[in-house]
Amino acid sequence: MNNTTNNTTTALSVVGLGKLGLCLAVCLAERGFDVLGVDIDPHLVDLVNRGIAPWHEPGLADLLARHAGHGFRATTCHADASAHGNMTFVLVPTPSAAEGDFSNRFIASALTSLAQSLTTDHLFVISSTVFPGAIEGALIPLIERASGRRLNEGFDVCYAPDFVALGNCINGFLRPDLVVIGESAPAAGARVESVYRQLCVNQPVLARMSLISAEVAKVSLNTYITMKISFANTLANLCERIPGADVDAITQAIGADRRISPHYFRGGTAFGGTCFPRDVHAFTQLAASRGAQSELIAAIDRVNTHQQDHLAEVVLNASAPGAVIGVIGAAFTSGTPVITESAAVKLIPVLLQNNRRVVAQDALALAALRALFGDQLTYAERIDECLAQCSAGVLTLRSRDLAQAVEQFVPATPLTLIDPWRQLDPTRLHPLIRHAPLGRALSA
Repeated sequence: MNNTTNNTTTALSVVGLGKLGLCLAVCLAERGFDVLGVDIDPHLVDLVNRGIAPWHEPGLADLLARHAGHGFRATTCHADASAHGNMTFVLVPTPSAAEGDFSNRFIASALTSLAQSLTTDHLFVISSTVFPGAIEGALIPLIERASGRRLNEGFDVCYAPDFVALGNCINGFLRPDLVVIGESAPAAGARVESVYRQLCVNQPVLARMSLISAEVAKVSLNTYITMKISFANTLANLCERIPGADVDAITQAIGADRRISPHYFRGGTAFGGTCFPRDVHAFTQLAASRGAQSELIAAIDRVNTHQQDHLAEVVLNASAPGAVIGVIGAAFTSGTPVITESAAVKLIPVLLQNNRRVVAQDALALAALRALFGDQLTYAERIDECLAQCSAGVLTLRSRDLAQAVEQFVPATPLTLIDPWRQLDPTRLHPLIRHAPLGRALSA
């Protein structure tokens, strides 16, 4: 990765060194910015300043080791951020609220601390996902009260939401397809655009618009992706009922049409993670709050629930009460230890409720799974250790490395492997293994 740029070094700060904020900070440092990171967790700040990655994210450890103390340092003091250059990115959690919108409590706390310490003009770049209307309706008035200044007269605000995925954050920040910039004033948007032109090693589309348009764009993009996923899953379920039909052959063909595209268009498990489910709910709540219809979006949620129920039904039908089921892959996507609304987390309680014993395996997420389920499960460090205990197994995580390890397993007794993503090559499987790929007609 090349961190050489043609731009003069610019000092800026990143408030919130969580799984996304820390990646943004080290990517900015990699691209030649002088970055100050701010977080309220002193232990996290200490690790960052020592160049130690607090969690696994591909590429994070290398960039942090390279730049900690050399273009990037961290602190717990928000006032330091206000004084470190005149631009601050704010990327703190905005948890979902019961009504489907997002809580502003963390971002409001960060912005209050920053605004109270302002001494010069400052540009706040909000990158946390916020509910549409929050910036102009709540956050800008908060900054005005805390700073004693008025918008565009002592401070500016832009909204540049992240579109990166855990397990691919570094690449997502450095090589995005799209950068959305909502701006309180054209000059502010131009400054943020300049930062992203230096940050990105590719040439993404940079879409500048009003603050409210950017807020709607953020939840709309994720919601549209879930619609594509849901259609692919619906098609996969249909193909299971039509002998000879193969969902992958179909989605690869129609995905070649540029009106559709092949991305996120593969039948598999229900979608999960930290963004997709909550953004679908947020879109529905937004539509309801404005009196707009959202039947299509409500259907996405129903289709996704059906998909997780369908997987559970297939696994239960492939096993008898008391059987040991191997659940391979606990995270919601590969390359991360995060298990939020993962296929495994949704499946395991159903298996336990139906008198199945579960052995779980994941290269990165076993600690998170153990914290959630405790001694209700057995945990295996290796795939062969997991499958050796089972009469049936299910690959709940899409990963070629995982699939290759499964293909090398030699069972001592018959074993059924349920393959929602059709990752396994049946010609590589041991004769004692029955392959059950979803998205195609299942054999008896």
